[in-house]
Amino acid sequence: MPPLPPDTNSPAAPKSYTPHLLHKFDSPAELKQLHAHLVKTNASISVLPLPKVASVCSRGRCFPYAQHIFARSDNHDTSVWNSCLRALAEGDHPIDAVSLFYQMRTSGVLPDAFTCSFLLKACVSLLDIANGKILHGVVEKLGFGSNLFLQNMILNLYGLCGEMADAMLLFDKMPQRDVVTWNTVITQMLKRGDIEGASRLFSRMPERNIRPNQVTVVSVLAACADLCALDLGKRVHEYSNRSGFKNNVLVCNTLIDMYAKCGSLEEASRVFDEMEGKRTVFSWSAMIVGLAAHGRAQEALSLFSSMLQDGTEPNGVTFVGLLHACAHMGLVDEGRAFFTSMTRDYGITPGIEHYGCMVDLLSRAGLVKEAYEFIMEMPIKPNGIIWGALLGGCRLHKDIKLAEQAIQHLSVLDPLNDGYYIVLSNIYAEAGRWEDVTRVRKLMKARGVKKTSGWSKITLDDGIVHEFVAGDESHPQAEGIFRKWDELVVEMMLRGYVANTSLVLLDIEEEQKVKFIYRHSEKLAVSFGLLNTPAGTTIRIIKNLRVCEDCHSALKLIAAISGREIVVRDRNRFHCFKDGCCSCGDYW
Repeated sequence: MPPLPPDTNSPAAPKSYTPHLLHKFDSPAELKQLHAHLVKTNASISVLPLPKVASVCSRGRCFPYAQHIFARSDNHDTSVWNSCLRALAEGDHPIDAVSLFYQMRTSGVLPDAFTCSFLLKACVSLLDIANGKILHGVVEKLGFGSNLFLQNMILNLYGLCGEMADAMLLFDKMPQRDVVTWNTVITQMLKRGDIEGASRLFSRMPERNIRPNQVTVVSVLAACADLCALDLGKRVHEYSNRSGFKNNVLVCNTLIDMYAKCGSLEEASRVFDEMEGKRTVFSWSAMIVGLAAHGRAQEALSLFSSMLQDGTEPNGVTFVGLLHACAHMGLVDEGRAFFTSMTRDYGITPGIEHYGCMVDLLSRAGLVKEAYEFIMEMPIKPNGIIWGALLGGCRLHKDIKLAEQAIQHLSVLDPLNDGYYIVLSNIYAEAGRWEDVTRVRKLMKARGVKKTSGWSKITLDDGIVHEFVAGDESHPQAEGIFRKWDELVVEMMLRGYVANTSLVLLDIEEEQKVKFIYRHSEKLAVSFGLLNTPAGTTIRIIKNLRVCEDCHSALKLIAAISGREIVVRDRNRFHCFKDGCCSCGDYW
């Protein structure tokens, strides 16, 4: 930083500098140099631009130094403090804004609505519900309870922090509510899995003369995609058509994604087809990714050809979809060609997700050694997903040596992920290496890794989500569910079904193994669905783990016996069971 030249014009400061140079510092070191100069020349520290002091010190993690300057400043104007708070709240370390707020209060400076908004922004960034509740009290005490902007911010904070009871209490007490208010509550309900509550609120919006806008529609559809809430998604789609959003490209793209993730490719295709002439790269990519997730690889590849003929340039997401399609159907040569083409023909640098797809493709196809070599030659550091894909291939093809190498990396990159330990334990169990199984389980216990329980969820027309875990006897309809399953077992046995007890890697009696495998969560969910939905209705299930081989065989038979289509979205992909077959072609 250059020496400060003298100033002969400013009466508020010594004649040794010009005021405009007070803003010429961009680091804590330069600020300290300027501060030292002010002390040396007996100038008041109040001439420093406090907002810039706050911003620079926050970036340099020197906020205690900034507090030192604030404490010695004579400037107690609220607007100046607000400027500082804003700089900190929008910076990399919003916790400093909270600290400055408490210093502001002890300095006797009265906060205003802007002060509260900046502090709420910091609390949202930090998910700091404790200070958020304190600030809520300050807002009410200062008479800002009718400030809709602040109330919406508080509502959002409560929702983000999972305090939905407090959020709804505030929502019900608010003297006025706008579309942002309703969007906030509905979105947070959906994030918590409350499809029924979100659906009810969405229906109430028109009754309260609140017209859902594009943000409402897109946010709710995106949440429906994550939750597989098809019925609510359809209602929002109907509303969007009535409200002038039918030709809205963003809404249409979100609809394609929602329908695909809810297992309704026909509806996704219908929206896509109606977009002719308005499709963007996101439209094409969403459809390709959806086809890939459903195991319809050839259709995904064919659609990519149509995309190029349309003159639309692919992006990174497009190639993720194409590589997923190849991985899910074992199209190794095609996958290699796409991976090469994305850089050579389109200048797209592969990201970690593209490398993950390639490792998955090679590993599933039995080329685990080639997959390992591919990882070792990657120009970017492989993460847990990469090594996890290799481990999955090792399980399928019983390569213990490479599995052990993969787990060595995973124990460092993702040490608390129970799935990887379970896979290695199962590999050992299938090989009869029970001492190694015991060693892995002891290792999990020593590291505090707990096994994730498998669950399956099914949503009925009333929006209520029913969740089942393996062996679940807590459901009110448990007796009827087990009776229905027993009836299905009889029918399946007539068609050649035999429980695959080799999947139960526990040292227990055969009868116990059969009972164990009969009580898998997806079997219970399907039985429940058959009891509680009209004949011919598609049954849709979400599962947090991979579908096991026995459940896969059973669901194919149940689909044929019941004349139903059963759609299961597991951790990796969709399985659409119909007429005794699965869309994955038994390759998953």
